Amino acid sequence: MNWDEMYQKGEVFWDKGAPAPAMKQYLERQTVRGRALVPGCGRGHEVALAVEHGLDATGLDIAPTGVAEARALYPQLTERFVTGNLFDPPETMRGAYDVVLEHTCMSALPPTLRADYRRGIDQTLRIGGLLIGVWFINPALDPGEEGPPFPFRVADLTALFADGYEIVEDYVPDVAFPGREGRERLRVLRRLETV
Repeated sequence: MNWDEMYQKGEVFWDKGAPAPAMKQYLERQTVRGRALVPGCGRGHEVALAVEHGLDATGLDIAPTGVAEARALYPQLTERFVTGNLFDPPETMRGAYDVVLEHTCMSALPPTLRADYRRGIDQTLRIGGLLIGVWFINPALDPGEEGPPFPFRVADLTALFADGYEIVEDYVPDVAFPGREGRERLRVLRRLETV
């Protein structure tokens, strides 16, 4: 998947022009502090939301055009958007974050890349840090369509983070973008000390 090309063509169907309603609701209800990473930040809506709620947030995206669009959309936050690869994060990002905010990055990846995603989270999130995710579960795909978004079950999410993380919160949010009602799961995971 050539993400930069999709931005260049304006084919960013996952961008709804605002942060995920469930992420917004969570950050309004919970006090979350520290340095936050938004992987696959795209046009930066979750980064702006995180900063609004007092987090020292950085957005990381592999698509330079996406990062450029985020900087244009949120000019007061330009230095917070970084072009890079979660699977091989810059040295300055390793173990540097108290919080990772997940929305649409995981569901954009083919199942074969899920272990790489997990490694990227492990490399950037400090021990004791929180992975706060609005996970898109089992998106409805048209016949013959494979994704993205790729089908992802709750059991897959549980298995992916079974070792080294504990579930802090887990529920189906009561707010969502139209068409995603009941198809997202807000799950918060805490990274544990590895043995």
